[in-house]
Amino acid sequence: MAELPEIIIFSRQMDEELKDKEFASTDIIQEKILNMAPGEFAELIQGKNVLRVYNKGKWIFMELSEDYHLLLNLGMGADLFYHEKGQTWPEEYQIRFLFTDETGFSCKFWWIGRSELVFNKELSQHKATKDIALSPMDPDFTLEHFKNIIKGRSQIKNLILNQRKIGGIGNVYIHDILFKAKIHPQKLANELEDAQIEELYQIMISNLSDALDKGGLYYEKDFYAKEWGFTRDYFLVAYHEGEPCPVCGTTIEKIKTGSNSSYICPQCQQL
Repeated sequence: MAELPEIIIFSRQMDEELKDKEFASTDIIQEKILNMAPGEFAELIQGKNVLRVYNKGKWIFMELSEDYHLLLNLGMGADLFYHEKGQTWPEEYQIRFLFTDETGFSCKFWWIGRSELVFNKELSQHKATKDIALSPMDPDFTLEHFKNIIKGRSQIKNLILNQRKIGGIGNVYIHDILFKAKIHPQKLANELEDAQIEELYQIMISNLSDALDKGGLYYEKDFYAKEWGFTRDYFLVAYHEGEPCPVCGTTIEKIKTGSNSSYICPQCQQL
C-alpha cells in the first residue's frame, strides 16, 4: 500500500512532469472508480491543463484549469505510470489519460482505487478528503501540534492511523515507529509522558523522511516504473515475525490490534 512517502514521491514526479500539459482524451475501462458517469468525466476533463500536483494525506491532488481538481487515491496500491510519446501502453489498466503532446499516464489499481473529478468549490465538502489532517511532513505539523493530538483514551496506534488526526500513515511504517519509541501499539495516548511524546514525534518524522530519501517501498514502482529502494531489510520489527529483536534478541511477535495486526518486540514494547 502506498503511504505518505510514496504518495509524496508520486506527487513531486507528476508535478514536475505534467505541469502545463493539456488533457486530450481519457480511456475509461472501469467506471466504478469514478465519481460520475464515464462520458461526463471524459468530457469535463478534456481541454483542461495541469496547474500543479500535490498530496493531501494518501490522496494525490491535481489542480487543473477552469477550477477543477483531479483526485487520485491508489487504494491498496497501483501501477501509476507515465508514458512518453510513442511508448506502448500497458495491456491492463482501469483508466488512462492522454495529453495533447501525445504523452500520458495510466493507472491500474490493485484494489479500491479512485479517480475523481471535483469542482474546486466542492472540495471542502468532498467526503473522502475534506477531513484529512495535516501530515507529519507538513511544515505546520509541529511538536506542539502533535502534543495537541495525543490526547484521550485512544490506543496510540489507532490514533496515529486515524486520518482525521494525522494524514498519510498506514499499517506499514507504524510498526517500526512505535518500536523505536518503545511504545506498545495498544498503549493509551493519555498514558504517555511528555518525553515519550516528544521522542515519538521525532522518530515519526525521521522514519518517514528516511523512507522518502530511500525512494519508497520496494514492492511498488514510481511514476516512471522504477522500483523503489526501501526494502524489507530496512524494517526493524515490521514483517520480521519469529526473528530476533535487533535490540534485545527477544522473538518478534505478530499480534492482533483491532482490525489489523502489529509487529512488536514484547520485551522492548511492554504494555
